[in-house]
Amino acid sequence: MTSLLTYTLKNLPNTSKWALRFCMRPLSSSSQLQAAAASQTKSKKTLAKPNIRNIVVVDGVRTPFLLSGTSYKDLMPHDLARAALSGLLHQTSVPKDVVDYIIFGTVIQEVKTSNVAREAALGAGFSDKTPAHTVTMACISSNQAMTTAVGLIASGQCDVVVAGGVELMSDIPIRHSRKMRKMMLDLNKAKTLAQRLSIISKFRLNFLSPELPAVSEFSTSETMGHSADRLAAAFAISREEQDEYALRSHSLAKKAQDEGLLSDVVPFKVPGRDTVTQDNGIRPSSLDQMAKLKPAFIKPYGTVTAANSSFLTDGASAVLIMAEEKALAMGYKPKAYLRDFMYVSQDPKDQLLLGPTYATPKVLEKAGLTMNDIDVFEFHEAFSGQILANLKAMDSDWFAQNYMGRKAKVGLPPLEKFNNWGGSLSLGHPFGATGCRLVMAAANRLRKEGGQYGLVAACAAGGQGHAMIVEAYPK
Repeated sequence: MTSLLTYTLKNLPNTSKWALRFCMRPLSSSSQLQAAAASQTKSKKTLAKPNIRNIVVVDGVRTPFLLSGTSYKDLMPHDLARAALSGLLHQTSVPKDVVDYIIFGTVIQEVKTSNVAREAALGAGFSDKTPAHTVTMACISSNQAMTTAVGLIASGQCDVVVAGGVELMSDIPIRHSRKMRKMMLDLNKAKTLAQRLSIISKFRLNFLSPELPAVSEFSTSETMGHSADRLAAAFAISREEQDEYALRSHSLAKKAQDEGLLSDVVPFKVPGRDTVTQDNGIRPSSLDQMAKLKPAFIKPYGTVTAANSSFLTDGASAVLIMAEEKALAMGYKPKAYLRDFMYVSQDPKDQLLLGPTYATPKVLEKAGLTMNDIDVFEFHEAFSGQILANLKAMDSDWFAQNYMGRKAKVGLPPLEKFNNWGGSLSLGHPFGATGCRLVMAAANRLRKEGGQYGLVAACAAGGQGHAMIVEAYPK
């Protein structure tokens, strides 16, 4: 299967075919520090910059990522976030009073705990003197939490920051209709019985229709799955290719899980239930079984199905980020440096899921690296079609010239370096928590495989994207 996928990706259409395709089908369808630096064993340069603090990830953890509606279904988001924070405290033994700030990312907020970072921090036993705030940036929310932490440390405002993310899709907020909400607010303001009766008389049965959280882009009214289907069609990616990639993700994730490579996962005793110890969405199947599923979005001819899409997931993650001098002074051996990063935005209609393609060359140029310098790639897998479309776009001179304003293509990440321990398709995708998982996967893979540079990239709703360079800490 992998060899077939590799063959497919290497044998891309030539420039003239790309031009024809896009015409016919537009994209709309200190000392210690010096010693550490000197101990770099590889020939590649370090990305340390003069007069700028080195920022490191000491370690990171996550709860097991579970299919929504399973063992976490009776919890609230702050319960999962608290579990991740408690797991991080246990894993690192960092004193709570050393942490200067806590930042969490989330997407669908629970209204009772809108600043979930603060509630989780208090629940995990952090001092009430430790500030905490919550950020949201769709699927790159915890990426934003981490880079905000980098900014706080780089500017000298903080030395130690915990960043993380959480999502609980098992219990999303469902509102009354706007008319019902308005009537209830008016009733609350009414002072007399006559006023109340007058308001109640305007009630209609359709006021009781619930208002679900939007699953579509606000600016385009299109679901992400529908966009993924169009993107796959525009890049001529077949259903079989998408299923093959999804099977690769699940197979690699199962292998990593069985070999104990997913060391960032910490057990969580769910109140009233058993202890959860591993992700439960990893399910290698067969191409024959996957082929039986019907299209999930564009029916009946779409190619995006439940099998080649990421699933609704509950989970939380957290990482301990420090100034290098602080980490060494406290006796820690960091896992990685957090180096250059880049955020991008593009058209949310036609290029909703192409963030990695746009962010990758920019962050590489900023860091002074090339694709050949990268030892580990960790890309967020929203859909198989999204991943394969990005890979094709990155390997196309025509796309680079006509859509990105570049003279030459970005280049294709070698599959043997790409998401080798599985990805969001198999491990799961709690929207607010995935970014930290990607960074820790890159850091842990670099240590295991002996590489120096990792590239993390992800797309996000709104046509946004993020990429970051992770550099292995010298052994």
